[in-house]
Amino acid sequence: MNIYKDYIKEIDERKNQGLHPKPIDGAELLSEIIAQIKDSDNTDRSDSLKFFIYNTLPGTTSAAGVKAKFLKEIILGESVVEEISPAFAFELLSHMKGGPSIEVLLDLALGNDMSIAHEAANVLKTQVFLYEADTNRLKEAFNSGNEIAKEIIESYAKAEFFTKLPEVAEEIKVVTYIAGEGDISTDLLSPGNQAHSRSDRELHGKCMITPQAQEEIKALQAQHPDASVMLIAEKGTMGVGSSRMSGVNNVALWTGRQASPYVPFVNIAPIVGGTNGISPIFLTTVDVTGGIGIDLKNWVKKVDENGNPVRNENGEVVLEEAYSVATGTVLTINTKEKKLYNGDKELIDLTKSFTPQKMEFIKAGGSYAIVFGKKLQTFAAQLLGIEAPAVFAPSKEISHEGQGLTAVEKIFNRNAVGSTPGKVLHAGSDVRVQVNIVGSQDTTGLMTSQELESMAATVISPIVDGAYQSGCHTASVWDKKAQANIPKLMKFMNEFGLITARDPKGEYHSMTDVIHKVLNDITVDEWAIIIGGDSHTRMSKGVAFGADSGTVALALATGEASMPIPESVKVTFKGDMKEHMDFRDVVHATQAQMLKQFGGENVFQGRIIEVHIGTLPADQAFTFTDWTAEMKAKASINISEDNTLIESLEIAKGRIQIMIDKGMDNKNQVLKGLIEKADKRIAEIRSGEKPALTPDANAKYYAEVVVDLDEIVEPMIADPDVNNDDVSKRYTHDTIRTLSYYGGEKKVDLGFVGSCMVHKGDLKIVSQMLRNLEKQQGKVEFNAPLVVAAPTYNIIDELKAEGDWELLEKYSGFEFDDNAPKGEARTEYQNVMYLERPGCNLCMGNQEKAAKGDTVLATSTRLFQGRVVEDSERKKGESLLASTPVVVLSAIIGRIPNIDEYKAAVEGIDLTKFAPPIKELVQVGH
Repeated sequence: MNIYKDYIKEIDERKNQGLHPKPIDGAELLSEIIAQIKDSDNTDRSDSLKFFIYNTLPGTTSAAGVKAKFLKEIILGESVVEEISPAFAFELLSHMKGGPSIEVLLDLALGNDMSIAHEAANVLKTQVFLYEADTNRLKEAFNSGNEIAKEIIESYAKAEFFTKLPEVAEEIKVVTYIAGEGDISTDLLSPGNQAHSRSDRELHGKCMITPQAQEEIKALQAQHPDASVMLIAEKGTMGVGSSRMSGVNNVALWTGRQASPYVPFVNIAPIVGGTNGISPIFLTTVDVTGGIGIDLKNWVKKVDENGNPVRNENGEVVLEEAYSVATGTVLTINTKEKKLYNGDKELIDLTKSFTPQKMEFIKAGGSYAIVFGKKLQTFAAQLLGIEAPAVFAPSKEISHEGQGLTAVEKIFNRNAVGSTPGKVLHAGSDVRVQVNIVGSQDTTGLMTSQELESMAATVISPIVDGAYQSGCHTASVWDKKAQANIPKLMKFMNEFGLITARDPKGEYHSMTDVIHKVLNDITVDEWAIIIGGDSHTRMSKGVAFGADSGTVALALATGEASMPIPESVKVTFKGDMKEHMDFRDVVHATQAQMLKQFGGENVFQGRIIEVHIGTLPADQAFTFTDWTAEMKAKASINISEDNTLIESLEIAKGRIQIMIDKGMDNKNQVLKGLIEKADKRIAEIRSGEKPALTPDANAKYYAEVVVDLDEIVEPMIADPDVNNDDVSKRYTHDTIRTLSYYGGEKKVDLGFVGSCMVHKGDLKIVSQMLRNLEKQQGKVEFNAPLVVAAPTYNIIDELKAEGDWELLEKYSGFEFDDNAPKGEARTEYQNVMYLERPGCNLCMGNQEKAAKGDTVLATSTRLFQGRVVEDSERKKGESLLASTPVVVLSAIIGRIPNIDEYKAAVEGIDLTKFAPPIKELVQVGH
């Protein structure tokens, strides 16, 4: 009975933390609990019943298998439990979602006892998480003339699992809670430094916002028991930054409703709002939980008598309050009229929040049920030889005759599933698409594996070309949390069919390469669609969408994703890049020039950035596409010249071959297949059969941005502007400043070169600058620590071969050792260079951090409060973002340099250069 006693001991420990018992997912523990239930004299029987009924995870967990089997025994009368009648056993099976529970229900429905068969059939008619093995059993029984199977299949064809659900309430009362002013990053809702606890939903829920905020939410719920608490980003966008399913889970845990009385800490239907709406990825995640996301528009531009925006002394547009959403305001959502009311006063139209598709998600308790339901209905209708009745809202199909296609419209049309044959679809159309590449990262991977278990998936969809599970977000420190979580994750994903960074068998050396870099390499077709569990899933080949852990699970299980075709913004370049500038400065300037061109409106938000990069290979171009997450774009697409694309694919092939040589390929030889696909694509481009992807010349864009390279005369820095009087202007990525703004005086406490934003050239820049400054000054001394984390092992190998790594080692005070990885995060830094293990490092904020209150200059993407650096009592922590040469020089001199110091330091150095394509990259005549 040791396992049960250990569980009771853990319960006591959790009680001291204010936590309930951890949900059970293991077969061994549940088997012991069942043995105690069967023993009527057992002193733990009462608790065991509660654990069995209310605290066992459903889906394909090993515990779910044991639970389903025992419920089957009760239904057949093989076991008698006074507290669990056969009818109650059927109810419990109905809440188990899929996997073993479906297998048991099919056993009973297709068995010989007709009264039991009918009851099982009635439960099966409510279920949607069926896979091929399940539908094959129904098909066989149907073809054999089984009447029960026919009855179930006819119900599926009518989609009664959906039509018999209660309708969405016409009126939903909400009470507002301002979670913060300005953009609210998902770090506020699910901090990166608490990533280790994400799969323990109750524990992780304790980290949302602050304990004080949690108490305030509880107080609002007590005051307004008939209302849902709506979390709001006042004067900002809700859910920017990382793609946190855990953030939505936390919001649902505190403000939503329990999905099932028999499944603990899985809540659905959160309601969130933002003055400027909801971040695209976060909104998708809200849909997963059947929640509601609202673009409040409660602050609007103030205009003068001529209708022109009024500006303040800094030239910024002045906003005025259209209506108040102060904490405690009671509002009413009318889902029928699609309006938001304060009493009888209409505030705004909510059509975008309640499209027919979103209404379905709300009714079904989440988008998964709709995705699986549609597949199930299609299967049943085809088996019956009928056309599926029109139950679900028809997909919106928008087609403009004579209008060409943007690059993303072309990709979506090629990958569309189930759309009207022969119809060309434009932006705004709702499309189911086949997914080619899927990525799961390690701090959300445990949640993805839970999602796969809950939707009863056991193997990767055969239509996915390749999928990868990374180890980069936990690469910095091999601490007890990582040791407990990561091997378990890698084993699950490896068995599911993914290529994994760590080998569960221990036969190949662990690869902690940054996930986005690996996905960029295994994407070997620029027509591909990529889904990845991170907001920076933005490839420079294909179109990639950062997604929540659930959408990643759905893509892995089904090989599909559903979304509207986004609008695109075209970005082209003119002029010449100055010798002393780095391509990172072009990236920042793009954002600054776009905001200037459009009067402060971010035309990139929620759209595809189609960047006509032309001549820049995938590694360097990735710096641009990666940053588009901070531009709040939904995704980005690179338009490349033929030869540049071939060069990128050849590099990718070489890196995939290294993975094969390490022994990372699986039994399906996924990596070998990707090389073959790359060879085929290269041959198509060379022969002219299918040139590199370009948009049509007559494609229509939401906006066009022309970046003038001649205007970029000094390095550009993204500043969190932590002391701005307007709180809503802090910690955005929109404050882009020139080097001279700082006057050569701003102190820098730590420099960081690393994360997904850097490539091999950046690491060479570090060594070249050291060589340069050594020549100029005789020696190099650091006045601030410099943390250097290469994004991949390949880069380190190549730097060693080319002589750069030796120079980096010379100046380093620490070099990572894979044979003895750090067991604890560094808390103090000396003024030396640290050569850290490949991976995310400081950018992730879950393991390594700068000292509290530091001013950090980094090449990464994260400047949110508390992410890279936390505030101290004396001052706010700052994470400013700049190019590699600026960061290196700042660490050496201990402050942001002036322009003359910078120019001298980079003289003769091979910075990342960029020349716009000479000819326009479009396809004429389509």
